[in-house]
Amino acid sequence: MAKAGPGEYIRQVRSEMKKVAWPSRQETTVSIIAVFVMVVVASAFLYFADQVIAFLIRLIMGFSF
Repeated sequence: MAKAGPGEYIRQVRSEMKKVAWPSRQETTVSIIAVFVMVVVASAFLYFADQVIAFLIRLIMGFSF
């Protein structure tokens, strides 16, 4: 494959960028909200799972904190 010069490279990049289907503002907003909600849900799950496991370990080991 032959190397393209800088000018040709820029033309190819611009050509490819025109083909990209960019999301609308609404699609982007909905995606961001979905990500934040999932982060909160995952964080809560991991927090409570950690608390339950820590409780069980303390119960098994006989520690009282």
